[in-house]
This record gives sequence, C-alpha cells and structure tokens, in this order.
Amino acid sequence: MKKIVLMFWLLVLGALPLQAKTEIYGKGVSIQEATPVSAILDDPDAYVGKTVRVEGLIIDVCAKRGCWVYVAGDRQGEKIQVKVTDGEIVFPMSASGRMAAVEGVVEELKLSREQMISYLQHLAEEKGQPFDPDTVTDERMIRLRGIGAEIEG
Repeated sequence: MKKIVLMFWLLVLGALPLQAKTEIYGKGVSIQEATPVSAILDDPDAYVGKTVRVEGLIIDVCAKRGCWVYVAGDRQGEKIQVKVTDGEIVFPMSASGRMAAVEGVVEELKLSREQMISYLQHLAEEKGQPFDPDTVTDERMIRLRGIGAEIEG
C-alpha cells in the first residue's frame, strides 16, 4: 500500500512541471464566450464599441514597449491587433507563439492614406522590417483596445 501511495505522489509531483502556467495581464479575462476574429472583421460595424473576448495564437508582439500584440484569427492569414495603453499592460516578447485569450473593446481607426502609411511604417520600423507604401490598400483599421489577457505558459 505504501508503494502505491508513493508511486501516486511521484506521478503527481512529476507532472507538475508539465502543467502550463497561465499569465494574467491587466484585468484578465471575464467574458466566457469567445468571438471569432473572422466575425469581427467580416462585420466590424456590429462590434465597434462592444467588449469581446478573442482567442488565438499570438503571432507578433511590440518589440519596443510591449504595447500591442497580434492575435491570429480563425481563418488562414487573418489577425487582429490588440493595443493597450503604454505601461499599463506590457506584453513580453516571450508571448509570441503562445495561445491567448484577450478581452477588449472593438475600435475602428479611420485614417487618411498618409496616416495609415505612417502608422504601418512605424510598425515595420519597430520590427526592423522593410515597408512598401504601395501595399496600403485600406484606411480603416479594426482592432481591440485591450483590457486584459490570459496567456498560456
């Protein structure tokens, strides 16, 4: 009997390091049901101003201040930016490649072509990537104003 109890505890203790720790940022996430990124991007007017939860793989993180992340959508090649107030929430570079649940308010940025080019050029410079202004086709950006996040460890 002692051997069975000992083996049980060895198995339990051995499995502890395998459990992923979830890191909480900002106010965390309180909404239980996720809204697909595709639903937001397909009909942004139905979501602007509403608080939603999105889930997905973090595919990019702001390298300078950790003030934004891109979360992959549910369709190939889709993503949505989650922007937080500088210093209130700081996403670590190590968040890239990890799954996350993010809560935020859907917002729309209507920019002139010049403003969009400037904004996208700034993002490219932060990542040390080249930027071609001729690739800018839309002056409307849909993103989340981040309130909180839970990122798997």
